[in-house]
This record gives sequence, C-alpha cells and structure tokens, in this order.
Amino acid sequence: MQLPAQAAKEDPQVPQTLDAAAVRTWCSLALDALGRDREEIDAINVYPVADGDTGTNLYLTVESAARAVEAVFDAHATGTSVPDLPDTVRAMAHGALIGARGNSGTILAQLLRGMAEVLGEDRADRGDGADGAARGGGDHLARALHRAAQLAREAVAHPVEGTILTVASAAADAAARTRPTADGATGDGDGAAYGDGAAVHAAYAGARVALAATPGQLAVLGRAGVVDAGGRGLLAVLAALVEAVTGDAPSPVAPGARPHELPAVVESCDVDDSPAGPAFEVIYLLETDEPGIARLRRRLDALGDSLVVVGGDGLWNVHVHVDDAGAAVEAGVEAGRPYRIRITHFGAAAGHQRERAQRAVVAVVPGEGLAGLCAEAGATTVLARPGEPPASGELVDAIRRAHAHEVVLLPNDAELRHTAAAAAEQARAEGIRVALIPTRAAVQGIAALAVHEPGRRFDEDVVAMTSAAGATRYAELAVAERQSWTMAGICQAGDLLGLIDGDVAVIGTELAATAETVLDRMLSAGGELVTLVLGQDVPDTLAERLERYVRDGHLAVDTVVYRGGHQSAPLLIGVE
Repeated sequence: MQLPAQAAKEDPQVPQTLDAAAVRTWCSLALDALGRDREEIDAINVYPVADGDTGTNLYLTVESAARAVEAVFDAHATGTSVPDLPDTVRAMAHGALIGARGNSGTILAQLLRGMAEVLGEDRADRGDGADGAARGGGDHLARALHRAAQLAREAVAHPVEGTILTVASAAADAAARTRPTADGATGDGDGAAYGDGAAVHAAYAGARVALAATPGQLAVLGRAGVVDAGGRGLLAVLAALVEAVTGDAPSPVAPGARPHELPAVVESCDVDDSPAGPAFEVIYLLETDEPGIARLRRRLDALGDSLVVVGGDGLWNVHVHVDDAGAAVEAGVEAGRPYRIRITHFGAAAGHQRERAQRAVVAVVPGEGLAGLCAEAGATTVLARPGEPPASGELVDAIRRAHAHEVVLLPNDAELRHTAAAAAEQARAEGIRVALIPTRAAVQGIAALAVHEPGRRFDEDVVAMTSAAGATRYAELAVAERQSWTMAGICQAGDLLGLIDGDVAVIGTELAATAETVLDRMLSAGGELVTLVLGQDVPDTLAERLERYVRDGHLAVDTVVYRGGHQSAPLLIGVE
C-alpha cells in the first residue's frame, strides 16, 4: 500500500488543497513513517503503562484506516469517476475506528473522526468547486484540526497534559493562528498564499514544539528523559500530511534526542502519574446508542483508568485499563453488543519500562466469559465470534501483544489449525519462539492453561499443556439448521445435536436430557473432572441439574461450571 507523494504545486502562490487523492497518499505515507519509527516509539513508551507497544498500536490503527481508503478507491477502479473527499475521509475515520489499538491508537481514531466531520461536510454547505476541494482552503483544514482535538479530549475520561492530546491541541491552535484576518494578513505572512499547505506546515511546527515540551508537563516523562510516545506518533502522522499536501517532507526527528532538542518518546493516556496500575487492558467494539455509552462510561470509570471511548452513530471503540477484565466486558454486554474483544495482561512491569516476558499464552476463545477467565489466568485472548473465526493476522497481533520471548498458542478450534500454523510461522520469523498446541475446543484450552507453569522449561511446559489438552474429551450441544444425515441418524431442523470429539453422537429435543445422554457416553470411558461452559441464554438451573446428575451417577467425578457469554453453542462439555 505504498503510494507516491503528491507533487508540490509549481506555483507557490496557489493554495494547496487536501483532496481525496491527497488523503490516500497521506495514509500511505503515515503508514510508512510509523513503520520506520515503530520500534523507536515502542522503546520509550513509559506512560501510563510501560508496555512498549504505542508505535505498534498506532501503526495497526493507521493500517486499518489505509485499507478502508483503498477499498473506496477500488470501488471506483472500474469507472471513470474517483472518490470525493467526504467519502474518502469518512472511510479513513471508520477504518481507524474499527482497527484502533491501544490508548494512543484509539485517540488517533477519534482525531481522524473529528477531521472527517469537518472535511466531510456537504460541498454545497461550504462552497466547494466541482473537484471537491474546499474554497475555504487552509481555514477549512484548520477547523478540521480544531474539531479533531476537541473530540479527542471529550473521548478521554480524565485528560492529562503532556500527552497526545496536548500535541493535537497545539497543532490545531497553530493552524488557526495561520488563518487570514479580515484584512487578508496571516500570522505567517501573505494571506493570498494561505491554503491547506500553509495550514499543515503550521500545524506540524506547532505540534513539534508542543512535543518537545511534554517532558516538562508530565513528571514520568521528565524522569525518563523522553517525550510522549503518542504525541511522537502523531507528529509522524502530521509530517506525512505535510508531504501529502505539499510534496515537502519535514526533516525527520532524531531518535533519542533530548528534551531541549526533540526527545524520543512515551505513551499517552489519562491516568494518574503512578508507578503501579491495573493488570489488564480491555478493548472492544460496541454497538449501542448514546444513552448506553453514557452508562458505560460511568461504569468503566469506576472500574479502572485510561478510559477512552471513541466513535458515534451507533458504533464505538472502547478502551480501558482494569483489574477485573470480566467486569469490563460485562459492562459492555449490558450496554449493547460488544465484539472484537481483546484482553491483554500487562504482567509485572518493573520500573518505567516493561521487560519482555519470558513466556506467555495466547488463547482463542468463543465467548466473552471465557475471555475474562483466560485473561485472569494470564493469557492474551482473541475472541472468535460465531461464524467469524479470527484471521492469521489477528493471531499474530495477539502474539505480539503478549510481548514475550516464548509463546504457547491455543487455537481451541479444529478449523483454525492452518490459520494458527500460519500465524505461528510468521511470529517465528520475527524472532519469537512459538509452540502451537493443536487444541480443538475451548475446554481443551482451559485444561492446558490450568497446568501452565511459566517457571519451568519451555519444552516441559508445552509437553504438560499438550498432555492435559489431549487427555480432555470435548463435546458441544448445537442446534441443527436443517434436515440431514448424521452418524447418529437423521436429524430435523431445530433438533439438538450432541457432538462428541467433533462427531454427532446424540440427537435430542430437550437441552438437559440431551446433555445428560452426552455425559453418560463421555463418562462411560472414565473421567475425574467435568467442565461445563454455559452460553449466554442458558439458565443456571441447567448447570445445577447437570452437576447433580454427575454427582449421583459418578461419585468420584468433580464438576466445574463457567459462563461463556455469547458463543455459538449453548453448552460446551469437557471430561478429563
């Protein structure tokens, strides 16, 4: 997705404009810039959590925005027309929203949304020409930057100065000061030359000055001798905007420069300046309305910190740091429909820089309840929605987020074996030691995670986890979608199917009775522990009935029950 920068206008007196093509180029250049600077930004990420991922999160956020813009241009590829500016900037903002990663990535998505609100205004309302370029020139872009900074601050529960918010505000203020006055003069010279080019140059210069001042605004940055990582990433994005509009590439920021020059980097957020913080980062997309978001903000603000909620028009990206990951997800379920849930365990970070852990576990889970359970056990989770299995890129992203030298990958689905293998291979190419345990069901993953011991040798840990998973028989109860032949006979649409180790073994009409038959067949071969994972709409009375059934018929067998949340099967069963 590398595109050539837009050529500079030959006549310096002609205002340079941000049109659809320039937005496309901006995304490409920003992605290239963050790709180059990613490791530098990650390395000096110290606030609010020294987890070394700000550069990566910003890169992934812009990557999603760039893909959305490319999709708009692809849709016009077969015709003679080209996308207009409103369609392009809205696609950019939407792509950033659904792909936002981490605290700074979420804020960047809101900045792009604010710009899109202004740049995407109806042309008739702002007096554009036929080509979609605003006659307002730099004034229009200055208003877009102002709206971006305003929305970003509103999205953060407790804004802190010395962060990406400060840098965004400074960029907007600098662009506004460059606007022509009533007599045609500007803060930077001739008003006749004022256009998008002058505005983006001013915004970049203002952001650069503000970034250099961040160590004096936030004590943790001053102690580390670095600038804010989120602000540093935003500066790279603004530099790409300057080049896309004018063709002029600003001089690069020197890595590791000290505060009196232009320092290196640090993460930005909204928490108190303290060495310790919550254990988990929880991120999800949420479909809900404005009242639902208002309730969610209050609930999550009471649960943790670093709360950022961005979006609108029924779709939101939620980011928060909490100790109780399950409660944060539950709050989302109560507010609307959460999906693409990502829960990351920060681990024990010493000092200001999170060290890469020796070992971590990445697990694919079918429901929010299991995501919280596995996260509390120390795993990085990837949520598999019904009918939407994760792609290999999502698994690679999770392996990177685990931030460990050694990673055990639990796909927990037989159909993910090739996807998981591809992800493991890519992660190995990046220098991460990955062991793929071919778990075929979530209950096998739970069994493997239960015996995981990071303190023992990697190979020994993998063998123990593999043995535990292999010793766990698995079953699920599903609803037949149509009449069909099965190994247990002919089923009708709506029948309950009891699948044991992937094959239909029981056909029934009532959930509890079918589950009891499945348990009888599984326990006939022996067992010591039964695991039940209940779907969102399954009553607790079913679990109580099945627990009694196991206890009465198999005295030496224990039963554990978990709530899985929204999952494709109403009941998952494991027998160890």
